[in-house]
Amino acid sequence: MRSRRLTRLVTRRRALTGLAAAAVGGAVSLAALPWLAGARSRSLDYPFTGPAPDRGLGLSPPLACTPGTRRQTAGPFYTPGTPRRANLREPGTAGEPLVFEGLVLTPDCRPLAGAVIDIWHCDERGRYDNQGFRYRGHQFTDASGAFRFETIRSKRYGGRTAHIHVMVQGEATRLLTTQVYYPDLEAANARDSIFRDDLVMRLGRPAADGVWRGRFDFVLAPA
Repeated sequence: MRSRRLTRLVTRRRALTGLAAAAVGGAVSLAALPWLAGARSRSLDYPFTGPAPDRGLGLSPPLACTPGTRRQTAGPFYTPGTPRRANLREPGTAGEPLVFEGLVLTPDCRPLAGAVIDIWHCDERGRYDNQGFRYRGHQFTDASGAFRFETIRSKRYGGRTAHIHVMVQGEATRLLTTQVYYPDLEAANARDSIFRDDLVMRLGRPAADGVWRGRFDFVLAPA
């Protein structure tokens, strides 16, 4: 019995190691790791407490919405239980400041108030914090479905172009796990086998304050 448990443990560790290596080199298939795919498909463990206070962003919803935003792998670096916060910037960072904002909507473009959005990304050196919560956090949308994070532009690593990981869920929707990309990295995007055009944010050049502003609207399918 002890031998079988040890074998399972070693196999699981090898699978995680292989997944991390594959994430650096290209696309990862969760179908090969059903126990991990199941973990990624669960509901987020943040209690729904209603809409956040009005953020006053005044974002206009799109004229038409898709049936649902494209799903993508969470990759091997997801950490649950992140802090609830809007500012992810770290003191002394060399990263370019970015405001990442948008709406969470239904397929008929109605706002999803009180939806939880959890993001994480690597730092200005292309490294993830797998011990703590650097560049990791979650928040809830306000009554207009709006969210806003203050963070930095993440950098590319290995075979991946720069991106932001996102998990989004409304109280009565499916969990969406996906990734969002930058439009001004055409060469790196083209080399990334996971990259998709429909997951590119709208990105504004830095204003006088040096802050980039990116927007992406997420559409969630009903549960």
